[in-house]
Amino acid sequence: MASPDSKLPFVEIIEWVETNPNVLMRKVCDKDKAIKNGAKLVVRESQQALFLNEGIAADIFGPGTHTLKTENIPVLSKLKGWKYGFESPFKADVYYFALQQFVNLKWGTPAPIMMRDSQFGQVRVRAFGTYNVRIKDVKKFFNEYAGTFPHLTIFELEHQLRDYIAPKFGEVISNASIAVIDLAENITEVNAKVRPLITPYFENLGIEITEFAISSVTLPEEVTKHYDNITNMNMVGDMEKYTKFQTAQAIEGKDNKMHNGVQDGAAMGAMMGAMQNQMKPNQEPNTSSKPTIVEKMKQLKELLENDLIDEEEFKAKKKEWMDSF
Repeated sequence: MASPDSKLPFVEIIEWVETNPNVLMRKVCDKDKAIKNGAKLVVRESQQALFLNEGIAADIFGPGTHTLKTENIPVLSKLKGWKYGFESPFKADVYYFALQQFVNLKWGTPAPIMMRDSQFGQVRVRAFGTYNVRIKDVKKFFNEYAGTFPHLTIFELEHQLRDYIAPKFGEVISNASIAVIDLAENITEVNAKVRPLITPYFENLGIEITEFAISSVTLPEEVTKHYDNITNMNMVGDMEKYTKFQTAQAIEGKDNKMHNGVQDGAAMGAMMGAMQNQMKPNQEPNTSSKPTIVEKMKQLKELLENDLIDEEEFKAKKKEWMDSF
């Protein structure tokens, strides 16, 4: 008596050649086809193949070319019952898994993490980093995560793992008692504390974390500004120089109030000085201190070159002085 499966097209070679480097798992056997007894199963390096019968994991095959005979698949043979004998074709779900490392996966804190700081009180910080993973236990990964999906990419897994890593990072820095401005220089210490916390979660999914790194910790703007001010003050040496430094920084911009005030004050001072000299015609000249017309012109030119007076003011004052000479 012929098997009912004898009318179905048989699968004689089973293999997986994937062109997408982001695929973790793919189902390769068509459910409408039966696997011929004695078919070849090709499993390449960095791959494993999992056979399922009626939703139950049967056998796992590592790299190599395998001949699929009932005596080579004892678990599958037991599950099927082999109603039509050991030479009949059989149906099974075949899943391939990529075992290479998936590198440079991204994680970050979706929302700022609150931490206590002795200097700034409660501070919100953000963190970003990378990690590498690979499938370590195919059966556990299939049962705990992949389920019956026909294919699965690293992107779905990355999203779930990222949402788990961020809270663990928050837990570590909240309990680390590290000053917020010292976080950058203590990234290695924080990294070493985060990895052991997330490792059990990865292992429960049949995944091995091969590398984990914190790339950066972003501080709040007010903390960064305070830190920059301290750095600038350390550079200039003392408070008097720091004050002068801050004033010079403010004057440098031509379109700010301090620059305009200094400009107006200098111009006014020069003009008032000239007017006072002209309002004292009866005063005995002091040849030792009174500037000559040439010196006054030089001073006026310096005011122009330093943008403390404009061209019109320069010409008007120059004409006035020349007319009175």
